[in-house]
Amino acid sequence: MAFDPATLCFDAKGLIPAIAQDHQTGDVLMMAWMNQDAVRRSLETGLVTYWSRSRQAFWVKGESSGHTQRLVEMRVDCDRDCLLVMVEQTGPACHTNRQSCFYSAIRAGDEVEILQPLSP
Repeated sequence: MAFDPATLCFDAKGLIPAIAQDHQTGDVLMMAWMNQDAVRRSLETGLVTYWSRSRQAFWVKGESSGHTQRLVEMRVDCDRDCLLVMVEQTGPACHTNRQSCFYSAIRAGDEVEILQPLSP
């Protein structure tokens, strides 16, 4: 059966959260938003495309930084209101030059940095 992005449950702004995960390591890299066209573009081009809420524009991950995300597989959760985007990540996923945007942890009530920026 062919997949139709219109069957996803988008929020009132027409967006759905997309969690990017490294397909080899299983590391969670980042979370961003997609609209229906971003889902389509990602599937058609193989390059993960998000919707930038601040710029109100499409954002192909790595377009300016070179830190691209090649789509390996897109998964839909049971409620159809969240996507898991399995990717091949080139370079750091986070704009802070870390491999993951999830570089802080709350441990024993303290926030600790668990990932350092990658060397240039």
